[in-house]
Parts: sequence; C-alpha cells; structure tokens
Amino acid sequence: MTEPQKAQISAPEKIDALIASLDDWRGELLARIRRLIRAELPDVEETWKWMGSPVWEHNGIVAVGNAHKAKVKLTFPQGAQLVDSGGVFNAGLGGKAWRAIDLGKGDSLDEAAFRALVREAAEFNAASKGRG
Repeated sequence: MTEPQKAQISAPEKIDALIASLDDWRGELLARIRRLIRAELPDVEETWKWMGSPVWEHNGIVAVGNAHKAKVKLTFPQGAQLVDSGGVFNAGLGGKAWRAIDLGKGDSLDEAAFRALVREAAEFNAASKGRG
C-alpha cells in the first residue's frame, strides 16, 4: 500500500500564510494590496511562483508581489506598455518591459490609481492574448 499523498496547499493558502508570517506593516500592506486587486478583478487567479512569490493573473500575469526587509514590491511584467495615468509606478521606470511599485513603511498608495493600473494591466493582457 502506498502512503497517501499530502494534500497540496493552494496558492491562495500560501499567500494567506505569507501574509500571516509578516507580522508587521509589510503583512498589512500586502493584505491591502491583495484586497485591492481582488476588488478590481474579482475573477483574478492567485498563483505562487519563483519559490515564494504571490502572483495575480488575469489572461497573463498582472502583478508579482514580494515583501523585502524595508519594502513591499509589486512588479508588473508588462508595466512599460501601460499608461499609468495615476503615476503609481515608482521603480524600474527606465526598463523596456517591467515597472514596479516600491512601498516602504508609512508610504501612501493612491487606491483609485492603483486599481485603475491593475485594470489596465488585465486589459493589456487580454488584448495581447488576442494578438498572439
């Protein structure tokens, strides 16, 4: 008789565990970002990639989240293709593909502009999928 396989932990459960393990401002901020993404894209798929990164997908990757010692980084792989009319991006501005949002303790996030950026990334992915 073979040993029963351990139940796989889902990506949303891994993200829950990551947020819970960050028992400071980074956990609170990552939870807030997650709520905003889910509010804007109710059918977003949460995945777990690259040995420990929460990823939000909608017809492709919308954003990748990482908690570092002094910041929470949210990377948009196709960010250079987005308009970002709210001026949310503050990192990777010279790159040809990605753009990011780096938030330190106490930094503010314009929620409306962030949600618009999330929507724009999802729309870009959907349009790109139709072209390719």
